[in-house]
Amino acid sequence: MEDESVYLDAFAQRLEANLLKICEEKGFAGDRMLESEDMDNKFSSCFAEGYFTDAVKEVNSYPEVSLAWAGFLGMGAAKLWDTDINAFNAVKYEDFKGQRGFDDMDEKILGEILGYGPGSREADIITDCLNCCATAALNMIQHENIEPSSARAYYVFARATESLFRIGVSVELHLLGYRMQNIN
Repeated sequence: MEDESVYLDAFAQRLEANLLKICEEKGFAGDRMLESEDMDNKFSSCFAEGYFTDAVKEVNSYPEVSLAWAGFLGMGAAKLWDTDINAFNAVKYEDFKGQRGFDDMDEKILGEILGYGPGSREADIITDCLNCCATAALNMIQHENIEPSSARAYYVFARATESLFRIGVSVELHLLGYRMQNIN
């Protein structure tokens, strides 16, 4: 099991570096991931189980959506964390779902939480960035040559989903003006 954990950690690190590069090229990130222990804890304690349940149902038909929506979830969580910590502390995964549940979660987060109008230039650019990240993540997963429906396939998907969430957090924190600085 330890070897598997080492493999999964290395996979997540490679994936996040690749996704950060995509976001940087699109102007949505600096050269380092903007992270928050609060976000990581919120994902693992409140969002992961519900998100995985929904995403796994869609992964065969809509694999990019199953990954990209985690990025939108990260953006929404980061926005709440920045603007209303009490709302962030109280929010549950289900609160991010749209009228059609998981299917339109991206639209709800972009509109109601982030404040971008449907079809707005900003919404389109963010959607393009997260879709490119999801496609890159899927490509990386496919190149791992993992047996479909295996335990490793599930855990790699879970790690990729968590990485997309973390990228979404980083993108939103970047948009909110957060920057990494060296303190000497």
